[in-house]
Amino acid sequence: MLGLADLAVAVPLLLASEQDFFHLPNEDEVRVQPIARTDGERGWPFSVTFGHIACVWSAGRPLAIFVEDIDEADTDEEAARHVILSVDPIELTVLNIANRTLFAPAGSIEDLIERVAPYVVIGERLCDQPPGTVLGPGEL
Repeated sequence: MLGLADLAVAVPLLLASEQDFFHLPNEDEVRVQPIARTDGERGWPFSVTFGHIACVWSAGRPLAIFVEDIDEADTDEEAARHVILSVDPIELTVLNIANRTLFAPAGSIEDLIERVAPYVVIGERLCDQPPGTVLGPGEL
């Protein structure tokens, strides 16, 4: 049986809205939009030509993510590869250590930030949409 102290901790977490710091997002809250590199596009920041931009609220702020397309992955394990999109150099490098090969080679972190920045904006704009939204290409 839950004690008073347990309830005092649990109730705020259960009642937290999607944009609250302590809210734990679920898969129904993710917003998604497919993106693809166009012919001759310069500055494409990813090592694959097609994927999805996704956004979910995490720790009280929108979190933009690039997810590799399942069809371009070699194995089921690689199908889940994703990178967090940010203009913060620490977030962009440290949080993406495991899947850094999902980014195209860049001369410096500044170059990578410059190439990723437009996709951060798209991802954050996705979070303005209702939870669970799936947009078509180019809708934002």
